Amino acid sequence: MNVVTSIPTDITPEGTDYDTVSRVIEMLTEDYRDQPSLETVARRLGQSPTQLQKTFTRWAGLSPKAFLQAVTLDHAKRLLRQEDMPLLETSIEVGLSGPSRLHDLFVTHEAMSPGEWKARGAGLTIRYGFHPSPFGTALVMVTERGLAGLAFADSGEERSSFDDMARRWPQASYVEDSAATARYAARIFNPERWCAEEPLRIFLIGSDFQIRVWQALLNIPLGKATTYSKIADEIGQPTASRAVGAAVGRNPISFVVPCHRALGKSGDLTGYHWGLTRKRAILGWEAGKA
Repeated sequence: MNVVTSIPTDITPEGTDYDTVSRVIEMLTEDYRDQPSLETVARRLGQSPTQLQKTFTRWAGLSPKAFLQAVTLDHAKRLLRQEDMPLLETSIEVGLSGPSRLHDLFVTHEAMSPGEWKARGAGLTIRYGFHPSPFGTALVMVTERGLAGLAFADSGEERSSFDDMARRWPQASYVEDSAATARYAARIFNPERWCAEEPLRIFLIGSDFQIRVWQALLNIPLGKATTYSKIADEIGQPTASRAVGAAVGRNPISFVVPCHRALGKSGDLTGYHWGLTRKRAILGWEAGKA
């Protein structure tokens, strides 16, 4: 594996909203049964209730209380059974306008060939860069064929995030090129840029089974969720829910390929490669856009 250049230890600007939001989410997650008040949470963070409400609402489009409701188990269960519609049906979103339009509908994807997969990235040049995002530092990785990787890192964990992604394609060449990745980062996290006229190109690098699972994830509408077993049914492998779960966990393009919308059968959030706090953050942020 040829890695060119070094990775900064911490590029996240101090005082970003996500720093505050992630601490609030952790508190709400731990104490959600007690339904802590805004005043209680603000006191723990050393902020005024008004300041905290403004920061959180600016980030999520929801108040802390509404966000808490959006990430509870009951809400997850409602997502799973909402209107009894097919869980992987995207046509219901067609015709809507504004941020509520599912950005995944405007993703064009290409899968690598079996031969390329067996080569473990040999011959690929992957350019990468770290960028601020609504969910902490984002590692964006691109090839000439499109976005190939999107990962997240907390402060000081940039190197381990990169190493985790690079192990997936150990024979590829890696070049730090923030200028090349910045335009992707600017589009991915800006709902105003989710448009059919300028589709986001992604390049899926995985086994045939993994790619089928990731393609199924792309069909889950914004503001909805599905289960591993439902995905297994959709791809014609009804007994492979455990293997589906493993493939979901190996999704290399987080957020854009929405593995965060895959839940346990009971509605539990279950695991997330980049941390359950971040999974709750993404689901709550999407609830404010849907």
